[in-house]
Amino acid sequence: MLNCQHKWEMTNIKFGFIVFEKCNHCKNLRTYFSQMVVGEDYREGNCLWQCMENAQSFIFDLKCQICGRLEKFDDIMGFMYCTGCLPDCEVEIQQQKNAAEKKWVIVAFGFLPPSDSRAITPERLNMLEDYFNQKRDTSRSTIKILSYELIQDYSLCKGEFILDTGMLSLEPPGERKQLL
Repeated sequence: MLNCQHKWEMTNIKFGFIVFEKCNHCKNLRTYFSQMVVGEDYREGNCLWQCMENAQSFIFDLKCQICGRLEKFDDIMGFMYCTGCLPDCEVEIQQQKNAAEKKWVIVAFGFLPPSDSRAITPERLNMLEDYFNQKRDTSRSTIKILSYELIQDYSLCKGEFILDTGMLSLEPPGERKQLL
């Protein structure tokens, strides 16, 4: 449907880890998603890749419950909350601007190094905002999704990856409790 007012749901959800690797030879940093904890060093040509960090996360797609449109989000490995650790970071600057409008910022995190072929477009960020905001009382606040590409130096960033408690449990999820 061309004029569908999409009602998104997450589908094809897989839990796992964002793996951060650094090469001691060229000093490059890269990431990938794995459903297993990874940590062994390995060589690729002149590069010696060393696992620096694993962060729990998840990957997913969105599907419209009305028209059936499927949007693959294979360019995103999860979401991060900005802790405001770097006052001159564009994510923190945007977070401060949006807070005044009762918009809470979440960072969509993709693959390092960023590339044009895996760039998270504004259209896709809007789809994610629609998904999160359709599930909340938007008269109180809304969610604003920013791209991880706004972060200048990942080695200094202290952002927190958003994860679901128990997401790596072998038990099926139970009913969520209300906050209050």
